[in-house]
Amino acid sequence: MVATDAEQAAMHRALALAETVRGNTSPNPAVGAVVIDAAGHLAGEGATSAPGGPHAEIVALDEAGDAAEGGTAVVTLEPCAHTGRTGPCTDALIAARVGRVVYGVDDPNPEAAGGADKLRAAGIEVVSGIEAHAAASGALRPWLHAMRTGRPYVTWKFAASLDGRVAAADYTSQWITSAASRADAHRLRSAVDAIVVGSGTVLTDDPHLTVRDADKLADRQPLRVVLDRRHRVSDDARVLDGAAETVVLDTAVPQFALKALYDRGVRHVLVEGGPTLAGAFVEARCVDEVVAYLAPTLLGAGPAALGDAGIGTLADALMLEIESVSRLGEDIKVVGRPRWAQWTDEAGV
Repeated sequence: MVATDAEQAAMHRALALAETVRGNTSPNPAVGAVVIDAAGHLAGEGATSAPGGPHAEIVALDEAGDAAEGGTAVVTLEPCAHTGRTGPCTDALIAARVGRVVYGVDDPNPEAAGGADKLRAAGIEVVSGIEAHAAASGALRPWLHAMRTGRPYVTWKFAASLDGRVAAADYTSQWITSAASRADAHRLRSAVDAIVVGSGTVLTDDPHLTVRDADKLADRQPLRVVLDRRHRVSDDARVLDGAAETVVLDTAVPQFALKALYDRGVRHVLVEGGPTLAGAFVEARCVDEVVAYLAPTLLGAGPAALGDAGIGTLADALMLEIESVSRLGEDIKVVGRPRWAQWTDEAGV
């Protein structure tokens, strides 16, 4: 079965809705949903709320009201069939008497999967795999990765000169990149669950690690995480103020840190530490995405963006699949994914 033109349009809207809640839903997935009535007209729409709030389908069904009967629910992820903090979305769809459900990606979570079968058993027509690639590579990507691997999705972000230096020879680093790049980096922070640095970065730069919007603290702040095996971070470090929650982990091992964060409900981590921490994550093969902000500046000396990553020869170099290259003022933003992160499933992602 294929989707109608109205359902395709509804899926594109659902994908956009999911993007609006990226970073705000963990440990739940960022899902978008649209309900169209029996005549093919928009009746309701919604996206997943913060944990404890309604899922996307419930928001869309509530907005649609009686118009959902005999209509179609279009969802980016297979509707859940289990009871967590809220009831199963499948039960709500059945109670609303929708005639058809169209979704993008199968739910890999064994606790929640099986929604499609439950809907079919209730006499509802189900169509899966619609815009599956777009759904799995969009707002759902970090959550899907976490469900499949048991660890958060990791984005490594750095800002550097064109010759790859994150600071000058005297270790001055503010500001290598432009205001446009820094604003974009704050948007990136706003879309993750946690920001991770090492104790060296805290001692050297005393970062705040918060999300700012027009120089004001954003309402939602990701978890701040410091890896401090040697207990070097002092109590007056800015990262320990009350602007956001902070966790100090007594480890330097990425895998242990990621497991601890996964257990806290973290599904997307942003690594912002210096070259040593970045090298450790790369060597451990715990980087799933690289975001580089490159300034049109040459420094010639100073620390490189990436420290020792266990790469001894060109044959061992980490190869990236470049997803996008864009301009931010005078800077260049490059987004790439290590080839080890190119997992493939039935959706073709």
